[in-house]
Amino acid sequence: MRKRIIYSICGVVVAGLVLFGIYAWHPEIAPITPPAKDQFSAETIAHGKMLAAAGYCSTCHTAPGGQEYAGNYQMNTDFGTIYSSNITPDPETGIGDWSEAAFIRAMRTGVSRDGHHLLPAFPFEHFNKMTDDDIKSIYAYIMSSVPAVKQEKKANGIPFPLNIRFLQAGWKMLFADTSAFAEHTDKSAEWNRGAYLAEGIAHCGACHTPRNSLGGEKYSHIYEGAPIDGWIAPSLTATSTSPLPWRQQDFYEYLRTGNSPFHGSAAGPMAPVVHHGLAALSDSDLKALSVYFGDIAGNNSDDPAANPKLQAAIKAQLPMPDARINQGARLYATACASCHFSSNTLKKGRPLLALGSAVHLDEPTNLVNVMLDGVRSNQGIPGVVMPAFRHALSDDEIAAIAEYLRHNAGEQPWPNLQQQVGLIRHQPRFEQ
Repeated sequence: MRKRIIYSICGVVVAGLVLFGIYAWHPEIAPITPPAKDQFSAETIAHGKMLAAAGYCSTCHTAPGGQEYAGNYQMNTDFGTIYSSNITPDPETGIGDWSEAAFIRAMRTGVSRDGHHLLPAFPFEHFNKMTDDDIKSIYAYIMSSVPAVKQEKKANGIPFPLNIRFLQAGWKMLFADTSAFAEHTDKSAEWNRGAYLAEGIAHCGACHTPRNSLGGEKYSHIYEGAPIDGWIAPSLTATSTSPLPWRQQDFYEYLRTGNSPFHGSAAGPMAPVVHHGLAALSDSDLKALSVYFGDIAGNNSDDPAANPKLQAAIKAQLPMPDARINQGARLYATACASCHFSSNTLKKGRPLLALGSAVHLDEPTNLVNVMLDGVRSNQGIPGVVMPAFRHALSDDEIAAIAEYLRHNAGEQPWPNLQQQVGLIRHQPRFEQ
């Protein structure tokens, strides 16, 4: 009897492994001779170029100072270091010998031309929501317009057994939403266009949705904020900690210019998203995204200028605490107030910090990052920069300013703030 039970269990396990093997295995798609550049129409190439920009393909597939799309951009994850692939049309180290069918399979299922599974750092479950025509347009742009670069991919730093590509099929089965994009019949065409862009090519949820312990997106908490690249991608929903709720108009201005006077500027990983990604979209597409996210945030009517929290934030700037005994107030007055002080009219690009989400998040990550590394000319809005204080202020001084701003915004102190500043200072830095 006992042997029969053991044999039955073993049989079930073996059968399960066989079935999983069938599910996980994908055949190689035969290589092709790189397609002639003139086989794609100018209209298709232009459309693909726009979509590739909106999907930040160059951002994630270009190493700092490296050749565009040639890969080896370093991503530091909880599971080890991942280097992006070369997706130029080089037939030896890139995707020059990939057919259109192989490219579509990779975009939809996260499976390479040779049949191995791609790591889920590649957001295939978002790209799967795109139409075939849109994916084909990106293929046409890459194959016709991106210079071929011969560059081998660096080896990932993923430990065993997570580096076994075959097992990625199990991760996909458990956590990846591979359903096609479905229009909401109760929403407008503009809303659905925004949803299609956000859920598909722009893959906004890949950064703004929290993940479980194995890296799967928590779809029940979509857009509610998550850590990414040493920063915090804040919530885009009604759970946002921003004192002034985000409106459709705020999303549009932020995505179009890189700044919302009532919320702040695009810095860190968000800067290239705005200036080198979504900037390629038409104005109507940006408005569609804003309609979509404005609806998700749940507030499109309140006038921020009349909000008591805005008036309170302006009044809280004065009077300042005695700078002789409050180190944070003294440092803020000498290093920050000349740019960040606001009268009754907020200055675009020079945010009133008591209103910014960075001061109200549960962690000081974003605020400290900006104080350490500033805002460069290719971030925020044109013509406005913020100096970096990484080499000018100590951990204690950065923490003092952060503590002062946190208190001034009416929030409870961040615990172990000076220690957190030290950890943030020495974390891998986002570069692009």
